[in-house]
Amino acid sequence: MERTLGIVKPDAFGAGRTGAIIDMIQEGGLSVRAVRTLRLSDAQARAFYAVHAERPFFGSLVEFMTSGPIAVMAIEGENAIARWREIMGSTDPAKAAAGTVRKIHGTDVQNNAVHGSDAPATAAVEVAFFFAGADLV
Repeated sequence: MERTLGIVKPDAFGAGRTGAIIDMIQEGGLSVRAVRTLRLSDAQARAFYAVHAERPFFGSLVEFMTSGPIAVMAIEGENAIARWREIMGSTDPAKAAAGTVRKIHGTDVQNNAVHGSDAPATAAVEVAFFFAGADLV
């Protein structure tokens, strides 16, 4: 079993898409082991996305991720990282495969509905950023 992080971003959360996205996760054979709704502070968003601090889109990413509530999820299953990334689809919704979260719920590269960890080490750090061990069932 593998664990990864999923985030329903402010665009999809605000559009009432959280339930539909969780359904897609579960229909894809994965389990949601923890979920919480929160609104990131500027400091939290900067810390979470620190790996992108030197990139030109960092400021707009922080602004977007603090613009409204999000749902963070610890997702678990066989090959959860690769599977969740497949369910999410390409970062650019215009290039995402039909039936993926981003194709259905995303609008552009930034407002692309969801986030997912990209590797086991990243997933461990990202899950721990939002959830203590006791939060995970």
